[in-house]
Amino acid sequence: MTPVRRSLLKGAAALGALSAAPLAALAQSVPTPTRRFEPRPGTWREFEITTRVDIAAMEGATRVWVPVPSMETSWQTTLDSRFSSNGRSRILGDGVDGFRMVRAEFDADARQPFVEVTSWVRTQDRRQDLAAAPSLRRPEDAATLRHQTRATQLLPTDGIVRATAMKATQGAKSDLDKARAIYDWVVANAWREPKVRGCGEGDIKTMLETGNLGGKCADINALFVGLCRAAGLPARDVYGIRLAPSAFGYKELSGNPASLKGAQHCRAEVYLQAHGWVAMDPADVAKVMRLETSEWLKSTAHPVVQPVYRGLMGGWEGNWLGWNTAHDVSLPGSKEGALGFFMYPVAENEQGRFDSYAPDSFQYQITAREI
Repeated sequence: MTPVRRSLLKGAAALGALSAAPLAALAQSVPTPTRRFEPRPGTWREFEITTRVDIAAMEGATRVWVPVPSMETSWQTTLDSRFSSNGRSRILGDGVDGFRMVRAEFDADARQPFVEVTSWVRTQDRRQDLAAAPSLRRPEDAATLRHQTRATQLLPTDGIVRATAMKATQGAKSDLDKARAIYDWVVANAWREPKVRGCGEGDIKTMLETGNLGGKCADINALFVGLCRAAGLPARDVYGIRLAPSAFGYKELSGNPASLKGAQHCRAEVYLQAHGWVAMDPADVAKVMRLETSEWLKSTAHPVVQPVYRGLMGGWEGNWLGWNTAHDVSLPGSKEGALGFFMYPVAENEQGRFDSYAPDSFQYQITAREI
């Protein structure tokens, strides 16, 4: 993936100037009909998703990696995955984060090289009532929780990240209070920046040091996850892709199954002692605020924003699948460096790594259909 060039804002606010107050205090004057966003678990949906990569111009031996759904949870399960290719190909796993992929290798003289991966998954909405009595039936094992509080290359947990986490959670007592405070802090201070390529890079230290908290889902939800980890809360990004339109009419929370170009989206989870892994998505709140209407909505009290602001702390819609939760990804057989995350098809040859954010020149396509 190519680095994202962030435009630094002149006079960017220093850490102490970043507001910890939710944006709900800002007034909106435009009357808008009330919207609904109420994900409810209980109805499973089945999808077929296909990723096809075609290497248009061979320039030496080429390697391709395609993510395969690797989440087995109460909200998603994989029924099957199959692949075909005219290269040397197989399904591999990393053995650490549990993510899977199809790797294909092509010799320099390969003709019309391709790899196609099809998976069948079942998904459902998520929603947890965080005000209800404890709902955790089986606690997560201690090793997993330690793994999900560690620092990574893009998610350090010391320095300015820890200082920000301490500021955001000041006065919060319980793990739920801390998670809510960080969610509100991220929604209040980060914003969707359409000019960022792909889903962003998730370099939260640079974001905080520059005061430029504009980005996309891999930036904004990484900020949430990093701040949670720095505050002692296990948390993780869930890297995936939208598959279908939103049932609640939000165009920015939808995928076009005929062509999922640009539909990649990462969400987040935080582990709470009383509830287990809880769905979070402050990045989608920011996306609705910036893009759902022609006006940049800057209040969580706005009738378009309020339903998603409330609904995405503890829930999300099942029109999306998660590939994996991996950070610092070393692709088997790659001659390039580790990836911050693995959400897009990746390819490389002797000249280097292809641009995963440019599916037309890379020549890959992703489609889905509901069964």
